[in-house]
Amino acid sequence: MGFYDKYILPKVLNCTCASKPIRYQRDKIVPLAEGVVLDVGIGSGLNIPFYNKSKINYLYGLDPSKELLDIAKSVANEENLEIEFLECGAESMPLPDKSIDTVLITYTMCTIPDVALSNSEIMRVLKDDGKLLFCEHGLAPDKNIAKWQKRINPLWGKIAGGCNLNRDIPKLISSSGFKISNMEEMYLPSTPKFAGYNYWGVAKK
Repeated sequence: MGFYDKYILPKVLNCTCASKPIRYQRDKIVPLAEGVVLDVGIGSGLNIPFYNKSKINYLYGLDPSKELLDIAKSVANEENLEIEFLECGAESMPLPDKSIDTVLITYTMCTIPDVALSNSEIMRVLKDDGKLLFCEHGLAPDKNIAKWQKRINPLWGKIAGGCNLNRDIPKLISSSGFKISNMEEMYLPSTPKFAGYNYWGVAKK
């Protein structure tokens, strides 16, 4: 891991993903988590303040970045929320089959190297009556914006920790076997359109 990835990128991601429009999105989806919860890509812990603690029985926070998890641990202490942190990628989760009531994934599908494999892991650990809560940016519906996303994407990935601008989030979810029961989408205000098209909702087995 280079100097940028280790020392600079975690701070950049923490700042970027803490913008006001994104905080507003988190507040729409995170409080819906309940029971035994797995936060996939918990990163620096930006979801932590939005959890409804009265609905949480147990909380796992998964992320491959030690640097981001160190920040998340501080946030968890400040919020007085007990979290078992798992330092690993989403493609292989050290959790039993059908052990999770709610999987939460926010602004993470854009970065996971093998999304299909990670979503199959989510499917595996999720209980039959469990739910997947998602809030992600991705492919814009406007052809001109989508064209710019494709052009910018290679450079964007290098400076944004492997983030992809143009992943088709609904397709990635449904192609993994999930049924999207509720979804909303829009361009986030005060955000460049090439990076600001958001999908959020609930999916089930």
